[in-house]
Amino acid sequence: MNKLISIRQLWYLTLAHFHEIIREPGVLFWGIGFPILMSLGLGLAFTTKSDITRKVAVIPNETASGHDSLALSGFLEKNCEKNDPGEKNDYKWKFEISDDKLGNSVFLFYPMAWDEALVLLKRGTINLILKETNGLTEYHFDPMNSDAELTYLKLSSMIGSGKILIHRNNAEIKPLTITGTRYIDFLVPGLITMGVMMSTMWGLSYGLIEKRSKKLLRRLVATPMKKSHFLIALITVRVAMNFFEAAALIIFGIIAFKMTIQGSIPAMILLFMAGNIAFAGIAVLASSHTSNTEVGNGIINFVVMPMMILSGIFFSYHNFPDWSIPVIQMFPLTMLTDGIRSIFNEGAGFPEVALPVLILTATGIIFFGAGLKIFKWH
Repeated sequence: MNKLISIRQLWYLTLAHFHEIIREPGVLFWGIGFPILMSLGLGLAFTTKSDITRKVAVIPNETASGHDSLALSGFLEKNCEKNDPGEKNDYKWKFEISDDKLGNSVFLFYPMAWDEALVLLKRGTINLILKETNGLTEYHFDPMNSDAELTYLKLSSMIGSGKILIHRNNAEIKPLTITGTRYIDFLVPGLITMGVMMSTMWGLSYGLIEKRSKKLLRRLVATPMKKSHFLIALITVRVAMNFFEAAALIIFGIIAFKMTIQGSIPAMILLFMAGNIAFAGIAVLASSHTSNTEVGNGIINFVVMPMMILSGIFFSYHNFPDWSIPVIQMFPLTMLTDGIRSIFNEGAGFPEVALPVLILTATGIIFFGAGLKIFKWH
């Protein structure tokens, strides 16, 4: 029993923990059924948000000839406050609609190329693309995104009236139905990554704390079992369950919403594994010492709640103040979500996810090592 790794011991521990999990019907519902129901409900009925700052991409006009073709350009130059961009992707024009009852709407216009605008649309950074072609102001957006539709209605009413006189037939709607631009394409990758965090933090971390509080871990001290074997077995079962849950959600998205994975599936599996390692390590550290379930509940919520709110699961984190975005992007859940979402919607592969994979894996190993060091049985 002095061997560094005992395959037989690790196998039976893993098998015992797996049987312990699948005996509970609630595990299958909350791990598989609930994320599917959530994606169905939010995917079919995503309600509008209150008025906030809205970012719009503007495709530079390359074919304008004459004053009749300057509808959009004229509006931006004459009606909007101009800004001198100090860095890449900084806005160039700003337009504000004041409303004391409904709140102010601020529109920031960013000139950029079409391909770049599509990527930002898929990420949720922008929700509308404006393009001027042969005198027509084209509005490109996902017709199922109510927030994008509201942005279109407000902008079209302003561009079509006021100082710049434009006939309504001089504006053309171009619904974007291409893969990756819908809200469900944004939502499902977020639900997958949130499932990883919730499963490890509550299933693994809280499970250890509860076992310690009930004196169950104390009984294991007398056995010739290594702490590392015990924890690795727990992590192995939890990761296997996460793969099954994620696969079920992906299959549901493909069947119900015609979703596609545009990028590398092996890269997605590697990144998914790295995310599991990261949160498993965090879970071990969070549950390594306390035996009080209330304290454990607070520790887990301290880790889970900020990332669930800030990491862009249900809406883009670019809605938060600009100063906070670099901080949010350093969260493990943000790295995992951005990576999975880029594979789903932007066609990303190994080069794009290599850095998040390394950071998440290193995070998991470091936290697991720290948790193992201070882990106590009772």
